[in-house]
Amino acid sequence: MASHPRIPEPPRDTPESYVGLDADGAARLARTRGWHVVRALPPGAIVTMEYVTGRINFEVEDDTVTRCWIG
Repeated sequence: MASHPRIPEPPRDTPESYVGLDADGAARLARTRGWHVVRALPPGAIVTMEYVTGRINFEVEDDTVTRCWIG
């Protein structure tokens, strides 16, 4: 019987630590912390609600992260 593929755990990180950083710096930091997908969105953007392991989302206004969440 084939084994099930292992789903990697997302990095242990605090999303609030990105709020207030500039968007490029936050993205670089997130990648060094192990995030595979870094998504920057404008305020009020319509996004799908699927959870993607290894993705961190930034809401960015005036080149500053104003909100951050995982998935």
